[in-house]
Amino acid sequence: MRTNLETQQRLLEAAGEIFATRGFRAATVREICQRAGANIAAVNYHFGDKEGLYFAVLKSCSEAALKKYPPTLGLKPTATGEERLLAFVRSLLLRIFDEGRPSWHSKLIAHEMAEPTKALAALIDKVYAPALKQLEMIVRDLASRPASVAVVRQCLFSILGQCLYFQNSRPAIQHIHPEQGFAPADLERLAKHITQFSLAGIRQATK
Repeated sequence: MRTNLETQQRLLEAAGEIFATRGFRAATVREICQRAGANIAAVNYHFGDKEGLYFAVLKSCSEAALKKYPPTLGLKPTATGEERLLAFVRSLLLRIFDEGRPSWHSKLIAHEMAEPTKALAALIDKVYAPALKQLEMIVRDLASRPASVAVVRQCLFSILGQCLYFQNSRPAIQHIHPEQGFAPADLERLAKHITQFSLAGIRQATK
């Protein structure tokens, strides 16, 4: 007999695969329960409804990725701003291109970004807000002089945008530049480049 925890985990895995393939709106509770080998009432019992299950899937895979590759990557509190920025960028690239996790993780997040639901705001507030606050503090520490909220925000967007570009444009990048890989060594080079480029941008923007 399966325990409640086992059933819950099976639902999360099945739902993740189906949501990543079909998106939230097209996925059905019946299909998810069939794949999970669970009674159709199990979704309401464990997660309240389809929206609750969807958010639980997003939250679970996001928290797992942050736990595996935290934004500080174990840096000491005495680390410099440049070291902290490099760790943040490296951790984000490692989360984006992690091949050791289920293949649906990154596809699910991409689906949510392309067709956002109410879950996106909750996901950012409950899971990603601390990491974004860390990046904001890093930018402020690296600024040439005290910077306005608007300038810090634009720098933050630029750093995130560089990292996400490689995720969103990977097929095009590899078609134009097939030599560009995404193995750990390649990600290390990308992390260093994005960090150096961002450092110059932050200092220029806050002169």
